[in-house]
Amino acid sequence: MWFASLRIAVKALASNKLRSLLTMLGMIIGVFAVVVLVSVGRGVENYVTNLFIQAGTNTLFVIPGSLDESGQAGELTVADARAIAEPYYVENVVGVVPEIFGSAIATRGPESMEIQLSGIWPAHTEVRGWEAVLGSNISSQDIENRSRVVILGQGAYARLYEPGDYPIGTTIKIDGKTFEVIGVMEEMSAGFLGDFNDSAFLPFTTMQDRIVRRKSVSGSYLTDIIVVKIESEEQMPVAQIQIEELLAERHRIDYFEDNDFTVISQADFLSIFAGVTSALTVFLGLVSAISLIVGGIGIMNIMLVSVTERTREIGLRKAIGARRRAILSQFIVEAVTLALTGGVIGVLLATASVIGINSAWAGLDVRIGLFAVVLGGGFCTLIGLVFGFYPAFRASRLNPIEALRHE
Repeated sequence: MWFASLRIAVKALASNKLRSLLTMLGMIIGVFAVVVLVSVGRGVENYVTNLFIQAGTNTLFVIPGSLDESGQAGELTVADARAIAEPYYVENVVGVVPEIFGSAIATRGPESMEIQLSGIWPAHTEVRGWEAVLGSNISSQDIENRSRVVILGQGAYARLYEPGDYPIGTTIKIDGKTFEVIGVMEEMSAGFLGDFNDSAFLPFTTMQDRIVRRKSVSGSYLTDIIVVKIESEEQMPVAQIQIEELLAERHRIDYFEDNDFTVISQADFLSIFAGVTSALTVFLGLVSAISLIVGGIGIMNIMLVSVTERTREIGLRKAIGARRRAILSQFIVEAVTLALTGGVIGVLLATASVIGINSAWAGLDVRIGLFAVVLGGGFCTLIGLVFGFYPAFRASRLNPIEALRHE
């Protein structure tokens, strides 16, 4: 019976191709949106996860202030970083570097750009893995002399120089001050603090004394973040507790008070990001599913029209012995066929779009996941059943005598 109903449904839909296509349009758009948004959301989540893994999971970040709404604002100093580096206070520390950030206008001849600045130390090569692929890194002498030297990120170099230009030994101006370019950083992966490829890197002391000029009341250099590299990921929890206890004591924070700083790891931030992206992906999928409901309403509308147009056919089938169940199944199968056909077309269009997205954004590996396909197909089947039931029920309840008299 179901096979016969499917054959009749396909024949009925094929006899009104344009009407069937327009009816399926809502389902096509809905499934396309659901599959693409869910797949892209998961692709972005995997991409960011891989970036964090490449950056290393044995790094802790200490930032001023509390992430809680009830927390208090605070300050971090270079003296705090030096205390963390003491093995007596924190065990298994490979290296500690404070960083400070700012922005300025960088110019070279007619070229200019707003650039992000980072004040760094020689130990950044070990702690953060920031190596100059061309030229030299920041040295201890640069720190002591507060030298006007700068290392450019790949993006900053591409903006300020012509392709093939050798930048080492040339000068640029940052906020009107002349700096000598001593290196160009290798391509850098995005991490907890974002993408540094468009940044310029200055000696920390130069950044403090010549650009931002930020010191605490005691005269110590302030820092925006302290990066702590631990020997292994397994030792991270103990080190995190030791850092919190040390800084709480240094900042004279009582046991019952909130800390004026936060210690967070790459894994912590990654879990937060994963939770946000997962929730956003689900939300976008549900929003796009609204178009599936609209498509279902269209299916119900066209099925009611079909029942009206085929009233005499229904009456004739009942007159020769067709049961209500057969009529009911025929129109339900027809509605589900409409919905699933639209779903298949939507999945095919989504697959083509995902291929285009992967071609346009190298490194973003977006794949049509089974979850997205099952979600779209399940919605199509459910909508076909729900919105096709009433027209099918109405057709099955028609009186055969009145149906045969219908004009």
